[in-house]
Amino acid sequence: MNHVFHRHTRTTLPFVAAGEGPYIIDSEGKRYLDASSGAAVSCLGHNHPVVIQAIKDQLDRIPYAHTSFFTNSALEELADTLVEAAPAGLDRVYFVSGGSEAIEAALKLARQYFLEIGEPQRSHFIARRQSYHGNTLGALAVGGNQWRRRKFEPLLIESQYISPCYAFRGRREDETDEAYGLRVADELEAKIEELGPYSVLAFVAEPVVGATAGAVPPVPGYFKRIREICDRYNVLLILDEVMCGMGRTGTLFACEQEGIKPDMVAVAKGLGAGYQPIAALLVTEQIYNAIRDGSGFFQHGHTYMGHPTACAAALAVQKVIREDNLLENVQRQGDALAAALHDRFGDHPHIGDIRGRGLFRGLELVADRATKEPFDPDARLFAAIKRRGMERGLMCYPMSGTIDGRLGNHILLAPPFIIDESHVAEIVDKLGPAIDAAIADIS
Repeated sequence: MNHVFHRHTRTTLPFVAAGEGPYIIDSEGKRYLDASSGAAVSCLGHNHPVVIQAIKDQLDRIPYAHTSFFTNSALEELADTLVEAAPAGLDRVYFVSGGSEAIEAALKLARQYFLEIGEPQRSHFIARRQSYHGNTLGALAVGGNQWRRRKFEPLLIESQYISPCYAFRGRREDETDEAYGLRVADELEAKIEELGPYSVLAFVAEPVVGATAGAVPPVPGYFKRIREICDRYNVLLILDEVMCGMGRTGTLFACEQEGIKPDMVAVAKGLGAGYQPIAALLVTEQIYNAIRDGSGFFQHGHTYMGHPTACAAALAVQKVIREDNLLENVQRQGDALAAALHDRFGDHPHIGDIRGRGLFRGLELVADRATKEPFDPDARLFAAIKRRGMERGLMCYPMSGTIDGRLGNHILLAPPFIIDESHVAEIVDKLGPAIDAAIADIS
């Protein structure tokens, strides 16, 4: 008997039984190398004893207390830990249970902030086409992925969009990366002027685009120009680091590599590494003070925000990352993975681009390398790759709709921070035959 409403109703999933470092083991004893950390979540693998013990210890103290009545020590210490490591100016942390919730909080806080400082006319959010910021209605509304939005379009608030920073598809042959970045960044200023300089609340973007495009990094200078434009028009810069943050790209916050400071940043997946559901929104002192000195109350909240057990798990995760120097391993193994991918797929007739940072890597598949023509979307290449990978004991994150929500396929790789050289080799050794078998399936 099966009464579970699974996310896909026509698939039969193996039963998970155990975890061992970067491996998941099913009920039949088959081992799968988790080369995507699920959905870029399990950054410490699947059975880290320090984190598990921290959860048990918190359960022995108190598992849950509602934040309208109490604060708790795990919550307070985790906030201090995040602020200490965050870009300067981010000074307050609002804890929730998932990435979509963190984005929802950011959108509502942006609106309330401008109400508190006497600018109620601001109502527009600007984001980028082909972006993804979560599946709740507010988060979906600022996302630019048409496939995810289409069925729910009548329910979504209106948002505005500019081009993504996606050099593989968008940079002209006569442009340098820097010139391309400035061109697409300047679309933000044009959109603000079009809407009215004092009507825009915030610009929302992922520093390194994750699920919808496959680890697409910005070109040099892009986000510095974005920051300049936001400052010029007093528009908040909200960075979505739900997938690319918390060490995934080699620094704890992905925006560190851009040399910018956001007004808000949402983090989630790598914050708690999957051991408990948790996410956070970090905001500047300026935003916090506007609420404190105004109405005094952020008109928002969730039942499980600041959950003691979730905060204890995330605090343990962050301590392990720091004490075990795992960011250094992300950089080292990220370089090794990039080199191995280029060595194996650099001349592959159906791999058009290999990109990413740290242990956040993407491969874009093409039917023709010369023209960058994508595969027929009806062939469902992404599904064939996932199936062929699982047959070989490899978990990866293939997706379709890379270009516009319908056309294009990519594979996202985001293995745990604890991997070593043997795991890098195993990823590439299993991924190559899986890709080739999947392409043969649809040919």
